[in-house]
Amino acid sequence: MLEETTVTEIRLDKILSNSFMCWSLMSNQGVPPVLAEFDVGARLREARRSAGLTQRQLAERAGVPHSQIGMVEQNHSSPSVASLRRILGGIPMTMAEFFEPDQGLGERIFFSSEELLDLTSRLHHDAGGRVVMRQVGDARAHNLQILQERYEPGADTGPAMLEHPSHEGGIVLSGEIELTVEGQVRLLREGDAYLFDSRRPHRFRNPGEGPAELVSACTPPYL
Repeated sequence: MLEETTVTEIRLDKILSNSFMCWSLMSNQGVPPVLAEFDVGARLREARRSAGLTQRQLAERAGVPHSQIGMVEQNHSSPSVASLRRILGGIPMTMAEFFEPDQGLGERIFFSSEELLDLTSRLHHDAGGRVVMRQVGDARAHNLQILQERYEPGADTGPAMLEHPSHEGGIVLSGEIELTVEGQVRLLREGDAYLFDSRRPHRFRNPGEGPAELVSACTPPYL
């Protein structure tokens, strides 16, 4: 009976982690979201070894301290969205390939909410809130990444600024998000939008008391 209950709980965790609608509903009711367990350190170690890289080689290719790779692989440090993306760039590997390696999207045209690819919610954050980014379909095949994003209060893409050879834009659906692009900082609210060259250092943060939700697009794909 215990074994059956455990399997049911795991399936429920998976459904909730992949359903943005359920996630939002639970958060609005003050119930913390249930997330499927994911060993970020073990997955990074597996990806690094599959690429035939040592920790030092990956660190050099990603442009991060050697010690950071070891800390993440041992789960002694939880990387931010920006830090993990920088590390994966040294393999190279996308966030979708890292978290959803067995997804076969093929030539799909339509996607239900449950079929969006969860890129970030399984990252643990020692401080601040959680960032949830869910991707529509195969971004690499279409050279276009469309994301449904949610930032909990205090959520941040990380102190390290994002920089990548792309262009991106988005519209805030609810809440407020602080966007920094080089020296420019703007607090965007519902209905506000942005568009910029992603090679300019940038960062997203939710300074508000409630969650912020937006839809964004980036080409070529970055995450």
